[in-house]
Amino acid sequence: MANKLVAVFLMCVVVVAAVHLSPVAADEKASAIWKDCFKHCEKDCLHAGTGYTNCEMKCDSECDAREIAAKLGYAN
Repeated sequence: MANKLVAVFLMCVVVVAAVHLSPVAADEKASAIWKDCFKHCEKDCLHAGTGYTNCEMKCDSECDAREIAAKLGYAN
């Protein structure tokens, strides 16, 4: 009886771990997309002569949209 209880407990742990690992990978990919987007956007915006605060707000909005799209599966 104790062996069955341990087996059921271990299966539950495996299932819970599998459920929680999938979204983490997606969030990390989306976060990487945001960071890459922001780095390039900010560099281009500042190079164009726009002020830092305006570039930060513009790039944050654009990259947030890309991150959300990636989380929803609309971006590569």
